[in-house]
Amino acid sequence: MKPWKIEALSLPFFYGWVIVGVGIVSMAFWFGIRASFSVFYVALLEEFSWSRGETAGIQSMSLMTYTFIAPAVGGLIDRFGPRRIIIPGILVLASGLILCSSIHTIGQFYLIYGVIVATGVTSIAIVSYSAILAHWFEKKRGLANGLAVSGMGLGTFIFVPFSQQCISFLGWRLTFVIIGGLVIVITLPLNAFLLRHKPQDLGSNPDGGKRNGLHESRKSSTKQNSSLNTDWDFKSAYKTGRFWYLMAFPFLAVIVVYIILVHHVKFLIDQGMDKSTAAFVFGVTGIISLIFRVFWGWLSDFIGRETTYTIGSVCIFLGVISLVLINISGNTQFVYPFIFFFGSGWGVTAPMFMSSAADLFKGKSFGLIYGILEGVIGIGGALGAWLPGFIFDRTQSYSGAFYAASLIILISCLFIWLAAPRKVHNTV
Repeated sequence: MKPWKIEALSLPFFYGWVIVGVGIVSMAFWFGIRASFSVFYVALLEEFSWSRGETAGIQSMSLMTYTFIAPAVGGLIDRFGPRRIIIPGILVLASGLILCSSIHTIGQFYLIYGVIVATGVTSIAIVSYSAILAHWFEKKRGLANGLAVSGMGLGTFIFVPFSQQCISFLGWRLTFVIIGGLVIVITLPLNAFLLRHKPQDLGSNPDGGKRNGLHESRKSSTKQNSSLNTDWDFKSAYKTGRFWYLMAFPFLAVIVVYIILVHHVKFLIDQGMDKSTAAFVFGVTGIISLIFRVFWGWLSDFIGRETTYTIGSVCIFLGVISLVLINISGNTQFVYPFIFFFGSGWGVTAPMFMSSAADLFKGKSFGLIYGILEGVIGIGGALGAWLPGFIFDRTQSYSGAFYAASLIILISCLFIWLAAPRKVHNTV
């Protein structure tokens, strides 16, 4: 299937925004499918005699698969371009989701959802579009990334309540088939026809600038900061302290995010909330995060990635504390500050991961570098998904997990300041 021929210079707008649009829709499917595990989790616990820990381990397995696949996806996109990697991945994802409808044992779930679905979904994950968008935007990088990853919030808002309704009326097996069909019908044609790897493919430049003018601007800025003179490859990047600081703050942040994402629906149901309302809470949290992903991305272009991330992390902290207060008092009214604070804080994570990484290490191997970062994020997510179930199975409470989350998110702020993307981005 050949992509449509488009001449960027003949369009009334910069084609990079089309790439952002494809990213929004694709990442809505990526994260919507991932986030919907929280409602499938409840259905699986009700149908099978599995413990919370081993059932949550399915999501952990999925995230560990992502850990190994993401660097390969990023590196392959660097080498072959996005369409040759993303299209086969979409087909694997749809096939895996449909196969999930036939599962009867936990081992089958670990294999099909934890490996096959996880392998396919990585192709439409943040790693793919980060590797692409880093080439299309520089001055408006935070805004573009924020818009693209707003799809994560959109996906949560749509897929979590949708999955819950389908499960309630049709059962979880048929719900997997429906989602697999939507993947084929929507994400496949969008990526097949509209994706382009770099603006140069259409005779354009980052941010839509003219070739000569942008070239002179970049020459001037590179004289101010030697970091911009480096066409980063992995070997050069991992020898720097900034590389390891960059790995650290997303790793810690995602532990906290997945402690909440995988378990808060079940926690709220345990507190007396009905399933549909708990799923709706998750969906609204997602839409709040959608709005704030765009806001934080835009804001970070002006006040810096570090300050923006720190403010957002404080919001996550307050959201987790809201769950602690529900756990202590039994008063579910604290769900309202949870929705706002966690939703808004969750929105800061992906835009700052993408933008900080691109500020620091954009170059010929950026897809691989960001893929490794996403692999590290996968480890953090796997730990965050598994840990609360493990704690609950032994204490019959989520308190320990929530207290740990509130501390970890504050510690993560230290590492973005040490990575210091402001020292590079401010010169662009």
